[in-house]
Amino acid sequence: MKTGQDLLNEVKARISETSVASALDSYRRREHIVFLDVRDPNETNLGRIPGALVISRGNLEARVEALVPRDAMVIVYCSNGNRSAFAAETLEAMGYRNVTSLREGFRGWTDAGGDVED
Repeated sequence: MKTGQDLLNEVKARISETSVASALDSYRRREHIVFLDVRDPNETNLGRIPGALVISRGNLEARVEALVPRDAMVIVYCSNGNRSAFAAETLEAMGYRNVTSLREGFRGWTDAGGDVED
């Protein structure tokens, strides 16, 4: 029987992940990227990446198609990079091809001095 960590490791081996440094560089160069925050409302109330689209992980499949074009470049993030990995895999299964998960999550973003909005 697999553990949750086993499943996470398998997903992380299949998806693309990006570092905070790379995401910050793209953000600062104003590249056309959708930052997708999949944290829960009680987490997003603590701040988010400016301009990020917020769809909690539990609502992703039901809401993403109406809000994010399938050809968009998407960086998915959560608090620490785990839920975003599962979300990235889901998006790929739904036909999104330019998806990556923020490896260090929002914590890594703030630790690196990334911009935050309320």
